[in-house]
Amino acid sequence: MGYFYKTKPNWGYLMNASSATMPSGASYDYDIVKMFTIASIVWALVGMAAGLYIAGELAWPALNLDIAEITFGRLRPVHTNTVIWGFGGNALIATSFYVVQRTCQTRLWGGKYLLNTMFWAWQAVVLIGAWALMAGHSQSREYAEYPLVDNILMMIGLVIYAVVYANTLRRRSQPHIYVANWFYMAFILATAILHFFNNLQVPYSLWQSYSVFSGTQDAMTEWWYGHNIVGFVLTVGFLGMMYYFVPKQSGRPIFSYRLSIVHFWALSFLYMWVGGHHLEWTALPNWINSLSVAFSILLLLPSWGGMINGIMTLSGAWEKLRTDPIILFLVTALAFYGMATFEGPMLALQSVNALSHYTDWTIGHVHSGALGWVALITFGSFYHMVPRLWGTRLYSTRLVFVHFWLATIGIVLYVVAMWVSGIGQGLMLRAFDQYGNLAYTFVETVVFLHIPYIVRFIGGAFFLSGTILMVYNLYKTVVSERVTEVEREVMIPGKLASSH
Repeated sequence: MGYFYKTKPNWGYLMNASSATMPSGASYDYDIVKMFTIASIVWALVGMAAGLYIAGELAWPALNLDIAEITFGRLRPVHTNTVIWGFGGNALIATSFYVVQRTCQTRLWGGKYLLNTMFWAWQAVVLIGAWALMAGHSQSREYAEYPLVDNILMMIGLVIYAVVYANTLRRRSQPHIYVANWFYMAFILATAILHFFNNLQVPYSLWQSYSVFSGTQDAMTEWWYGHNIVGFVLTVGFLGMMYYFVPKQSGRPIFSYRLSIVHFWALSFLYMWVGGHHLEWTALPNWINSLSVAFSILLLLPSWGGMINGIMTLSGAWEKLRTDPIILFLVTALAFYGMATFEGPMLALQSVNALSHYTDWTIGHVHSGALGWVALITFGSFYHMVPRLWGTRLYSTRLVFVHFWLATIGIVLYVVAMWVSGIGQGLMLRAFDQYGNLAYTFVETVVFLHIPYIVRFIGGAFFLSGTILMVYNLYKTVVSERVTEVEREVMIPGKLASSH
């Protein structure tokens, strides 16, 4: 940790840390990075398709088809867990293994056998989990619905991941540990801790178990886990991506190294305390609610500091926004990160939460972060990384532009529809007539939601179509003609990439 303060990073080394070979002439281990990258893309298609289908089920319930396995209640956790652990988890592992090798200038520790074991264990977790949820086996815990037996396998994968990553850092050839690696390491360690304590269960069959906690304590433990999965997987982990790929793609050093240090430590300390804001207006003690709200508000400071740090990295390179669609993905992701991390503390305020609690406003908030921040930063990172992994040129920058606009339009339609439906829900459920009775029945609120749900479905269709376009573009990139090392590392959109 002292490296943060003793050694200023060598930005020249970072900007040039993209060679396929280390200074010694040995090559990096890209095979495992390729495997996790492909797996992430495959699970993205599966998870997003499931999400689009359940969005359709809410708009048109007949799509349930009276088949239990594809009803909303079973497919919804398949969607959330597949995009978190399948798409997001594989993307984080792929990019972290890519970044740690280049910034530490060393091969991954552990060897092919251990790395392949980790890869197949991770894919088995997502596959077995999806099957179990569709079959009706669930812990019924948000973002942790997988049965205990599947979670034990995930814990094994997380331990292998932590050991591989820590030992790779330990044998680095660079004295400095670049800041992206600290974010990745925090994500790995925090996820393992959260996963362990949230799965303290007593099994009573192969697929079913009881939590060792009960009542309010069980709910508090679940949301300590649930919000910190958002905090350390969907935020801190992907900030590791941001701190590497934004400087690399823009060709500029990170705007403020000191700010990145403050960003890291503040997030690492503050996030652990905010899960209670999911349980306002419940049996949770008021002092816990007040503590979680206070820390939620404080989170706005480091979150916006990190967003500003990423966006201001483009100082002196703003013209690239017009010509480089990968930069567009990365910067727009940071804008959504800023928006989501402003909205989160606002929703934690008890006066606002009284309106938003149990409404679609929360769904809109989650997806502005999941689609706008997590997905866009991942897409931008993949567009940067895939040509370098396979030694080719990016097939088409024009298709990247098209993907960007499909994704952005889809996100805006989705989020605005959920804002409208959520705020409308909250207002209708809180309205009273002149006699003090509820002005609207629950059924009337459901009727109101129909149009926003259709718009949400359309937005999801836009977003998924953009992802399919990315898959085509990256496939054509992988199978295209190989280029020289120099060409690959100085790729200029529109020049070295074709303009299909």
